[in-house]
Amino acid sequence: MSHKQQHMANKKPNPDNRADNVERIQDNVQNTIENIEASHDSMQFATEEEKRNIEKKNKHRNQSLRAMRDEIKEESRHQDY
Repeated sequence: MSHKQQHMANKKPNPDNRADNVERIQDNVQNTIENIEASHDSMQFATEEEKRNIEKKNKHRNQSLRAMRDEIKEESRHQDY
């Protein structure tokens, strides 16, 4: 057995530690909001193509925000038990 195979055989999965999930997700939400705000600032200097790309990214960021906020709600419910 190679060294890599031995390492993989001895590797155990990490336990599902949800203790800091809400805090971690909230940090991600804040970072995403800051990215959206920064993109608004940069749009004044952007070309039309760059503006379209920024708008596309912001659409994805807003979708991510909704998903992260839903995940925070779910995690909060889970931690109440």
